[in-house]
Amino acid sequence: MHMSSVLSVLMALSSIPGSHVHGCDLALSDCGAQAPGDIVVGIMLPCHRKVNGVHQRIRPENFLCSDFDLQSFVRSLAVIYEIEKVNEAGFLPGVRLGYLMCDTCSYASKALQNVEYMLRVNNSFDVKCNYTERRPMVKVILGALYSEVSIAVARLLNVYMVPLLSSTSTSPELSDKLRYPVFLRTIPSDKHQTKAVVKIMQHFGWKWVGVVYGDDDYGKAAFQSFLQDAEADSICLAFQKILPHYLDDSQSNELIKLVAQVIRSSSAKVILLILKPELVEALFKEMIRTNITRVWISSDAWSRSLSLAQMDGINQVGDILGVTFVTSRSSSFDDYLKNLTATPGGYNHFIDEYKNLRFRCTPECFSSNPPSSCTDLLKIKSMNACSFTESQKQNDDFLVKATDTSEPYMTRVSVWAVAHALKKLLHCNDSSCSGETDFPPWKLLNTLKHVKFEFQNQMFNFDSQGEFLNGYDVIMWEKDGSHRRFQRIGSYYLPDNHIELDVKEYTWLSSDNSSIPQSRCSKRCKPGSEKKIVNISCCYNCTPCEEGTYSDEWDAENCRKCPNGTWSLKGKTECSPRWESYLRWSDPHPITMVAAAVFGILLLIVTFIIFLVYRNSPPMKKAEVRLSSVMMAGLAVSFASVVCFMGKPSVHLCRARQVTYALGFTLCVSCILVKAYRTFLAFLPFGRLIHTQLHKLYKPPLIIIVLTVVQGMICLLWLIFDSPDIDDTPPSPQSMKKIIQCREGKTYFGFGIMLSYIALLALIGFLLAFKGRKVPQEFSEMGYIIFSMLMYLFVWGCFIPVYITNREQGTPVQASAILVSTYGIIFCHFLPKCYEALCGSKTDTLEGILWRWRVTSGTGLDSEPRASEESSTVNTPSQNGLRFSVSSMSAIMMNSGTIGEVNHTDSDLVTSPVSKEHVPSYIMLTRQGSELTRRRRSISF
Repeated sequence: MHMSSVLSVLMALSSIPGSHVHGCDLALSDCGAQAPGDIVVGIMLPCHRKVNGVHQRIRPENFLCSDFDLQSFVRSLAVIYEIEKVNEAGFLPGVRLGYLMCDTCSYASKALQNVEYMLRVNNSFDVKCNYTERRPMVKVILGALYSEVSIAVARLLNVYMVPLLSSTSTSPELSDKLRYPVFLRTIPSDKHQTKAVVKIMQHFGWKWVGVVYGDDDYGKAAFQSFLQDAEADSICLAFQKILPHYLDDSQSNELIKLVAQVIRSSSAKVILLILKPELVEALFKEMIRTNITRVWISSDAWSRSLSLAQMDGINQVGDILGVTFVTSRSSSFDDYLKNLTATPGGYNHFIDEYKNLRFRCTPECFSSNPPSSCTDLLKIKSMNACSFTESQKQNDDFLVKATDTSEPYMTRVSVWAVAHALKKLLHCNDSSCSGETDFPPWKLLNTLKHVKFEFQNQMFNFDSQGEFLNGYDVIMWEKDGSHRRFQRIGSYYLPDNHIELDVKEYTWLSSDNSSIPQSRCSKRCKPGSEKKIVNISCCYNCTPCEEGTYSDEWDAENCRKCPNGTWSLKGKTECSPRWESYLRWSDPHPITMVAAAVFGILLLIVTFIIFLVYRNSPPMKKAEVRLSSVMMAGLAVSFASVVCFMGKPSVHLCRARQVTYALGFTLCVSCILVKAYRTFLAFLPFGRLIHTQLHKLYKPPLIIIVLTVVQGMICLLWLIFDSPDIDDTPPSPQSMKKIIQCREGKTYFGFGIMLSYIALLALIGFLLAFKGRKVPQEFSEMGYIIFSMLMYLFVWGCFIPVYITNREQGTPVQASAILVSTYGIIFCHFLPKCYEALCGSKTDTLEGILWRWRVTSGTGLDSEPRASEESSTVNTPSQNGLRFSVSSMSAIMMNSGTIGEVNHTDSDLVTSPVSKEHVPSYIMLTRQGSELTRRRRSISF
């Protein structure tokens, strides 16, 4: 082990400035920092942003770097600081860690040149077929900063199996252990970073975004990963643009202006930038120049770039969010940066270069008209630079203030990962390490993959892909005067892909208030609607949910079907059971109809009492009390059927209400038909034979019973073959109302026959009454019959089209029709008779009535009889050819009980308005006249 230490020292001495390796002047090379040690750790990070003249390079000359990068310089110092801490702590007893730091200048080819230098053995690089026992000076390399460089370096290191440990390279390609077995990293892959970015977009509702990425391996891989994650979460790309990853590209400025124009013209308000910080700075300058404000989402490459946060006009670009690795500030590291010196026994030309930039006097830059080259230099230059005599001895806190010293946290962790792996490989205890220090690097690689350690109260270890899964911090670039500062607003946790954000009190610069800026191709679809894609998933039209479906969330992809037993109208956010609609007992309409039915029954009872009390009065005799009582019973049954229309329908109620109404009203109409038929026979002229035949048919009880029984048979057949039941017609999709109503059979055939039968009886009654309309009202009720039957036919004629066209209102309409037609009969047939009976109206004698009927019918009144009163038959020609049989009329009326004997009381009721001198002597009846029924002769006019 002692010999190994001596060899390491000799190697370090051979590589000090001024020595030559293969003709390369190391003093001018970019491996400008080194410290001797038993085990040397390679540091491959850029201290400069670019290599000059890459596009003009035609010979394999040395690379010349420019543009000193403060943040990356601080990162390299963090590695050196932690290596010194490991040595100071005696973590590896008896073993000292050294380092060799080479500047990649952010260029992969330059990094490969550095690898050749780091892997030399005895200042030479021999080519062999088997490198198992190759023991180069550098055992592990920490770096590189960018994935593109790491990919190139890792491919070369695969040959020698030298571990490459990065704390910044995040390309998902590097997770492929078949292609990059030597690569490890102390951070998650970009496949997790892009998931975190998508979660941020999803949290804020940003579905329409633009992406600008670099054409390097990091940018391409990160973009592809984002594309997959965005598609999975329905985030769409408004545009995607690519920029050359190297700023020295001659076309980069034109491409940046072109990208800026695309951003300006796009409707996307959120832009994801997967770029290096220098490209972001160039793009932001163009956006500031054109005064364009957007929401920018940063990748880890520039999410904590302090140079960007402090650039002029940064507040004009809008809001900036980003994901960054877990960070932690160290006060001891800050103190180290305030007192920069090279490691004892080593050198650091990068510290020298920084101090020259910071403290060396450059008079032309402090003149009144400084050259353009001083613009960036003055950002680093101390205002007191020209007062210092020795710049290399100066120190201040500029690096602490100008850079983010918490960012290199994972870089510091990587040093301790190597230290713990070495401790295990070298079999170290508290006092010594027994292992060989000059070991082949592949042994350290195997140990490093399985290392598990604690650092600052956190546990770290590599997963199967050689990565740390320690999540991300989500930061917001808050306004801090004319610059920005980084404010942590949440975290993204692995491996459950959970994000927590808190931006409630943040004032968005893009919207000038606390409302979150919107970036959508289409407006959000409200609950109760669904998206109909137009071209891509983010561009859509919002259409209301159809009946029977619902959506209870914003931007629903599809409306969901309502569960069984529930329904929804168009554009609803929830489903609910349909409410049942029927004539409830508590509703005003049913209450009114039931009250009308009860009142009708009471009215019939009162009418019946009046008819009984005044049954011997002429009006009641003419109305025929017994026949009227049967009519009242039928009407009462019809009124009772209305009650069956109320309440929730059942099969029994559906059947009972129709049968009850049919029988009751048929009974009533049959009685009316008998009345019309009676008058028709008594007063209308027929031949003797026809008259006799028709007279034989006049049997009121039999007619009423037969007509009612026929209706009963119709109802019975109806109930047997097409019985009424509950209507199972599905409710209307446009209604939340479920109508519970009766269906009068599947074909409605029985229902139609039942109503048609009643209508036929009413029509016959109407025709008979209409035929005898000229018969004196005192002898008949033809006018009442005509009016009541017309009312019935009109009401039910209106009912049928309403019932057919509006089945929902069929039940209340039929109940109303029953009430109207029933009340019509009461008002036409019974109330006038009650009025006459109660008010005692006068009635003419039979002879007066007959004489006035002859006047209205046109018969001559001045003709003398051809025979005496004693002759059996007296015939007088009539002008209209009409004949009236007194004997037949008397017989019919006697049979019906309308009139009895003409007694002395009857003769006192003569109130004819015709004067006696105009009344023929053969018409007048004396008080001692014989009874009409005893006259067996026929008198014809």
